[in-house]
Amino acid sequence: MRYTLAPAAITALIGAPALAASLGVNIEVPRLNVSEYHRPYVAAWIERADNSMAATLAVWYDVRTKTNNPEGEGTKWLKDMRQWWRRGGRELSVPVDGVTSATKPAGKHQLSFTEGSGALPKLTPGAYKLVVEAAREVGGREVISIPFQWPPASAQQPVVSGKEELGEVKLELKP
Repeated sequence: MRYTLAPAAITALIGAPALAASLGVNIEVPRLNVSEYHRPYVAAWIERADNSMAATLAVWYDVRTKTNNPEGEGTKWLKDMRQWWRRGGRELSVPVDGVTSATKPAGKHQLSFTEGSGALPKLTPGAYKLVVEAAREVGGREVISIPFQWPPASAQQPVVSGKEELGEVKLELKP
């Protein structure tokens, strides 16, 4: 006599694969009408409820090579993103694969993360904030944050708009 198992029975026996929650960040760098424009340095990170840093998601800065930039001028200005720098940026040894990249032009830029891979580690359940900071030479500095719960119970897309150095920042949470 032959026995066959239905796919549902096999899944029940070996367990269904766990799907990790995901987080997307859309950051708008606004087009500014100023006489001397420099692309902003931008950092995006996740903070715990106690304001400690849970993860640095992205850092955009002047990443020119040592031959073009022998004094490492690009990293010299990272500390102008003061909140990120104080929360944990000074401990980051740049460049970091998958986290750091060149400054971005005006426009909308999308980042995607899956929990447990790349820049987004496994987060313990609880309250967090997405924080985005931008600083621009001969310009200003701006910090915005979006509170959220992890893991997300449902898909969410909270949006916050900056006033000068940042445009619309959207957080996309998927369970």
